[in-house]
Amino acid sequence: MSVDSSSVAGAVTPEGLVEAVRREIAAHGVSPWQAPDVSSGKGQADENFPVGSVLFARPLRTHVHAYYDFARFSDDVTDSAQLTPQEKIARLDAMEDIVRGKAAAPPRKDARSAARVRTMLEETGLPCEVATDLLVAFREDAVKDRYASMAELERYCRYSANPVGRFLLGLHGESEATFVASDALCTSLQILNHLQDCGDDLRKLGRSYIPLDLLAAEGLTAEAVLARATLAGLRRVFDLMLDDVDRLNATARGLLHTVQDRRMRMYCGAVVRLAHLLAAHLRAGDPLAGRVALRRADFGRGMLAALAAWKA
Repeated sequence: MSVDSSSVAGAVTPEGLVEAVRREIAAHGVSPWQAPDVSSGKGQADENFPVGSVLFARPLRTHVHAYYDFARFSDDVTDSAQLTPQEKIARLDAMEDIVRGKAAAPPRKDARSAARVRTMLEETGLPCEVATDLLVAFREDAVKDRYASMAELERYCRYSANPVGRFLLGLHGESEATFVASDALCTSLQILNHLQDCGDDLRKLGRSYIPLDLLAAEGLTAEAVLARATLAGLRRVFDLMLDDVDRLNATARGLLHTVQDRRMRMYCGAVVRLAHLLAAHLRAGDPLAGRVALRRADFGRGMLAALAAWKA
């Protein structure tokens, strides 16, 4: 059911594809919980950037962990090779019903993660959308495997990444004035992750987040990322994407002037600095030859940026 948007780009929306799968679910009576738990076992150590950071006040860390676990379990559903698109959409819809308080959670790890997020939302007063918007992106991943342009990719990031920043800012009592810079940072981080994992995403998941129009301009297809080294045309595509990342990172620096909570401002200072460093590594390195990642020294630079943000 996953659709290659190289043939339908602009003709079928992700929402339309999801609704088509939902009609199949209704017609065939697919149960959301009949298929097995598909948790990957990944944890916070698998992430580029600190999740349950010590920079967060201790009372808030439980909420952050609950949110992270929900995102991880939901991501495991959409990445699973064991589940059909119908089973993925049914499971994600059922998890949303739990988050919204429309259904009780069965005794499973993935369902319990949704129940913990529901409890977190009730305790913090944060809007459901900080969690349910993530599910929009995960459902999209279940039915869509190509992106026509940077604009289409950034629209995906609006759901796959930006809610995370809004959740953290809301948890710290920050105003919506911080959202523009936060959205820029989160979109930047998502694009950087897509560049890091472009080969594995296509090889293991059948997905490519490299915009098709940029590839076509170089006479390339999505399969170019399966090579063992980045050739000149693909390097130009990566650099154009990194130009967009640089623009986003410049906007993200606004967090250092608008975030009021000092702990959160320190966290933002560290992550903004790390985003700049990872972008520089991806310009200099080759993500097809080996995973380009942050280095130990980078995290030291991130902490220095956090200290500078504390004093700002």
